[in-house]
Amino acid sequence: MAVNAKKIAVYVLVVFALYVIITDPAKAADYVQIAFEGISDAAQAIGDFMTWIANGAKN
Repeated sequence: MAVNAKKIAVYVLVVFALYVIITDPAKAADYVQIAFEGISDAAQAIGDFMTWIANGAKN
């Protein structure tokens, strides 16, 4: 049952993404930019945390 729900959710997400890309490519590009900025910020935060740990967890 859960596998079917997951497949349906993925299908709905793909259809929505295609709809947004086809109907408003500029907005779709903005969404992609926002997503990559979020990933970049998360990677930066993880890097800062690992650096802090490597330095002995000192301020």
